[in-house]
Amino acid sequence: QVQLVESGGGLVRAGDSLRLSCATSGRTFSSYAMGWFRQAPGKEREFVAAVSRSGLSKSYADSVKGRFTISRDNAKNTIYRLMNSLRPEDTAVYYCAASNFPHTAVVLTKTKNYVYWGQGTQVTISS
Repeated sequence: QVQLVESGGGLVRAGDSLRLSCATSGRTFSSYAMGWFRQAPGKEREFVAAVSRSGLSKSYADSVKGRFTISRDNAKNTIYRLMNSLRPEDTAVYYCAASNFPHTAVVLTKTKNYVYWGQGTQVTISS
């Protein structure tokens, strides 16, 4: 079992930057592939970014590619997502997710791949 706690959300202006963190507890953090998803009102939860267990492989949704960066610090049991050039359409609840997928280099981009989820943190971008 692993617990995930997101932090760093808030209200910012378009063009600003924001860094989200996801702290984990439980089993060894490096055992988990990690991902970020988001859900806007009235929409399905969608993939944003993911990082493999090793941290060497990463994947991004086309809508955030070049603006968002995902990273992990296995010593601190935490993943981060730096979001630059934020847009109003980035407004959503952002969720951190973890999967104990056995392969260290694989990134997982679908909600069904993940077993553990955080409670979410609200990010609101004003125009």
